[in-house]
Amino acid sequence: MKKFLEGKITLSPQQEQLVSSCFKPKSTKRNQILLHKGDIARHIYFVLKGCLRVFLTGEDGSESTRFLIFEGRMGTAFPSFILHQPSLASIQTLEPSELLLLSYPDRQMLYKEVPGWETMDRIRLELDYIASIQRIESFITMDSKSRYDALMQQYPEMIQRLPAKIIADYLGISQETLSRLKSKI
Repeated sequence: MKKFLEGKITLSPQQEQLVSSCFKPKSTKRNQILLHKGDIARHIYFVLKGCLRVFLTGEDGSESTRFLIFEGRMGTAFPSFILHQPSLASIQTLEPSELLLLSYPDRQMLYKEVPGWETMDRIRLELDYIASIQRIESFITMDSKSRYDALMQQYPEMIQRLPAKIIADYLGISQETLSRLKSKI
């Protein structure tokens, strides 16, 4: 967490202790469900090690990956977390993971007690929002090869770390198309 905060916010020793007390550690196994569809998201997850997937499940059982959250990033089923409503999404660990959990009340308390925390969080959310919009725009403006090439350029480790099924789903393509794209490289 210190590394994540470095250069973003300066904390006094007391503030460091307060921040530390708000983030609860959790170790998970691979494919563990942290949030089930229909439950209320009670935490934001900071990934120390591993990867989380936020995904939707269709009536036919098909899954659609909304976000992938890797080391040094935070995420949750945000609409549920903010609105305290049942989540449309589920959250799953794709690898054994080491997480820090921040509850909604603790997040609000950090906003009040730690100068600069709210600004830092807003900037992080703005960047995540931009990345989300760019991903949506890529579905509209790019073909599958261009999306794959962009993923390879921006996040090459994702291709090695995650199953082809997840990569294909994240790119909005079939596994067969992903296999063809990989074979051309």
